[in-house]
Amino acid sequence: MQYLIAYDFGTTGVKTCLFGAEQDIRLIASAYAGYGLYILPDGGAEQFAKTVRAIRELCPGTTVETLISDMKMNTDALDTVIAAHPEVLNHNVETVRELQRAVRPQAGYERSLSVLRYCKQKEPTLLVKTGFMVGLGETDEQIDRLMDDILETGCDILTIGQYLQPSAKHYPLARYATPEDFARYKELALKKGFRHVASAPLARSSYKAWEVLEDAHDLY
Repeated sequence: MQYLIAYDFGTTGVKTCLFGAEQDIRLIASAYAGYGLYILPDGGAEQFAKTVRAIRELCPGTTVETLISDMKMNTDALDTVIAAHPEVLNHNVETVRELQRAVRPQAGYERSLSVLRYCKQKEPTLLVKTGFMVGLGETDEQIDRLMDDILETGCDILTIGQYLQPSAKHYPLARYATPEDFARYKELALKKGFRHVASAPLARSSYKAWEVLEDAHDLY
């Protein structure tokens, strides 16, 4: 059974991207998770850690995945989350390098890659996960380079989904990728060496999370 824990700060929360819904302090994760925000000094790291520890205390053996922000690449904050020992740590890159400034004005491509790299190097047994969307105007060549950049960090699990524009105020939709496109992306990513790839129009951070773990984790 899969559960989600969401930290929702409401419409007064800080907007960190131009592709999310109006209540942009979302959070999604595989077994249990929450999304820490920049409005907290540590980016929500201690809230993540407390949540993971509470789940383990109340329900030993639960598999936990956390979906975090880049926490401004604060290594102390990242260490706090890692020390709580989630099985999976997810931070989404979201889009190709060339579209980062337009789509994620308060984030950064290299910073997101640095988060993935740091977490994997800090705790090699941790399954590190990221995802990106298509349909924002990226090219196949840019997607190919994005996959290479992600793989170089040591990231294990990749999700690829279709961008859907929530409202006219959000970043414009450029195209709908076809099922054949998603199959091609998955084949390419697996050939490059990712341990698991979920690539489908509705694939999101928590997409078929249990199946991902069964495929990617030695425990299962």
